[in-house]
This record gives sequence, C-alpha cells and structure tokens, in this order.
Amino acid sequence: MICASSPGAWTGLVSAGSDHARQALRLARHECGAHFIAAAVLVLPQAAHADQNLLVADNGQVQCDASLKDLTRISLKNDQFASVSKVSTGNSSEDFSVVGEPVRGDIYLSVPEGFARASISFFGTTRRGYVYKFTCKVAGDEARQVFLTNADIEHPREFTDIAATALSDDETAIRLMRAMAQQLPADGFDVRWRPLAPVMAGTLKVQMLGQYRGVTLDGKILRLENRGPKPVTIGGEQVASTGAIAVSIGNPDLAPAQVTTAYIVEPHGEPGERP
Repeated sequence: MICASSPGAWTGLVSAGSDHARQALRLARHECGAHFIAAAVLVLPQAAHADQNLLVADNGQVQCDASLKDLTRISLKNDQFASVSKVSTGNSSEDFSVVGEPVRGDIYLSVPEGFARASISFFGTTRRGYVYKFTCKVAGDEARQVFLTNADIEHPREFTDIAATALSDDETAIRLMRAMAQQLPADGFDVRWRPLAPVMAGTLKVQMLGQYRGVTLDGKILRLENRGPKPVTIGGEQVASTGAIAVSIGNPDLAPAQVTTAYIVEPHGEPGERP
C-alpha cells in the first residue's frame, strides 16, 4: 500500500521521475506503516447560496442545487445546450419548466408555487454532442447558478492511455491517484459519478462518490464524516480492502462532524470492497 505522512511527501512522490517514484514506493511500504497520503484535494460541499462549479464527463451525472422560489441558470463552458429531455407528469405541483436562452446556450429552470418534489431530474444534450443526466435538489428562495465544465474539453490530452502503456501497478496507481484528486478523466478507465448510499463503520460515515474502473485497477473516491461525539483517527483498514495498492486520506484526524475525502486504488474486482 502506498502511503505518505505529509503533503510534501505526496507532492514529491507524484512529481518525481519513474525511478525515484518506484524507490519511494518501496520505501513507503517498509517504513510508513499505517500512515497515509495527506495531500489529496479535499472536496467539501459548497455553501447552498454559492455558485456551483462542477466538472463533468460525457454521459455523467450532474448533482446540483436548484432554487425553489426563483430561477436556476445552468451554463456550459465552451459549449451550449442543444436540447433538454424530461418527463411531464401532468400534475402542476410536480412539474417544472426549462427555458433555453438562444444567445449563450444556457438553460433556466423554475418550479411552480407549491412544488411537491424534493428534486428534479432531466437529460441535457449539448451542441458538441455530450449528454448529461441532471439531478437537482430544490430548496431556497434565491436564484442559483450552475457552471459546468466538460473534462474532455478542459483537459483533452491530460493523461495518456494508461491501459495501453507498459506501466507497473505502482506507476499506474500514482497516475490514477492524481486523476482522481483533480477529478480528471483517465484514459483506460471508465469514470462513474454515481454516489452510493452511505454506510457506517463505527462512528465513521462512509459514502462512495465516484469510481474509476479499469482493466487491472479500480479507483474509488470516498466521502468520510465523523458522526461521533469524539475526534477519530482514520486508518486505511476502515475504508479500504486488505489488497489496496494505494490509499490517500485528505485529513486522517477528524473532529466531530468534520468531513474529508479519501482516494483508494485497488486491484480490479477486489473481493470485499467497501463501502
């Protein structure tokens, strides 16, 4: 299992050349024991009233917040909406409207007075041919804005085809960790942003937010929350299987109600995987 005890250690590991990286990994296995990489990007929920800036992949799911009393604007970076597909319920208290803005290609959502559902869902197709599934929680009086960036447009050649290159599992794990921490696509991996129902591991609430599935390796992004009354120190055995190749925990020491993010790389189809 790859591990590091400080942000500097992780930064040095991922930025070093392949020979140095392999040497660091071998030393890490012998010396760092139960310590973990501590410089992963911490992904925390934004304030409800803030603009939402999201990175999304083609055919991915967008989870966002929509206004209950005002308009919600959804805008695409370097792209425009071409069409929106939704189901009409026939019940005015459960239906919502979508209006396209032709100049910028944005869409505007609104719900009627007395809207009875907690969320709305629909599909959006863009002029560049991408399709997204939207699930938006409805709450609040103020107008909302959602800004979407497509990962393939933003970083078209950020990562080479990992599956097609002759890399060791250690080298592949390093590159996959970097992709997950930056929420970027990784060629050779199928990215699925589909949050699962959270589970409890003692006082630790664990929820898988996304998954990178490859031919030989799988990557997972977990949200960890301390639901207990006392501080906890998170160990790798609490969030990863015994066969995990790499574990990165943004903040392994959580105060009550504090949240952090973990990134895990395991062999593909590892039995007993969590959550």
